[in-house]
Amino acid sequence: MGIEQHVVSFLTSVGRKLATAESCTGGLMASTLAAVPGSGGCLDVGFVAYSPTGKAGFLGVREETMERYGLTSEEVAREMAEGALAADGCSADVAVSNTGVADAVCDGNGPPAGTQCFGWSWRLEDGRCVTFTETERFVGSRNEIRAAAAQYAFSRIEHYFNQLAQQSV
Repeated sequence: MGIEQHVVSFLTSVGRKLATAESCTGGLMASTLAAVPGSGGCLDVGFVAYSPTGKAGFLGVREETMERYGLTSEEVAREMAEGALAADGCSADVAVSNTGVADAVCDGNGPPAGTQCFGWSWRLEDGRCVTFTETERFVGSRNEIRAAAAQYAFSRIEHYFNQLAQQSV
């Protein structure tokens, strides 16, 4: 069973719905999950917010956060995931976000190629959110990095669900 089938099975078994908030992966996470039979039971919405204005306008990422930490940062990933859960019409109780760079930046400034930041945000029964973030670096071509980032984001969903359960004890 591939990771995307595992995610659909896991989310279905624990009664959770997922939202994605994607930048560098450009919708790859939502598209990959949508290809799995039965995903309609656990995939709620997918946002693709590639530009700073998209991140701010659709996901509520604060301009101050983007300016202070940069677009490829755990802080932006956190606000993307939390913003997805807060979006009108979103009924998901978990969101995964990704923002990063797949190619070398032309001017040489900024994070190295392959740097990817992630957020996993969980809506609790009392309405609060608990969010986990990570930064990873992948190697390969642009699309290999994007695919690796999507797979990695999926691979940590169950892990953070278990972390959430430990925090609730």
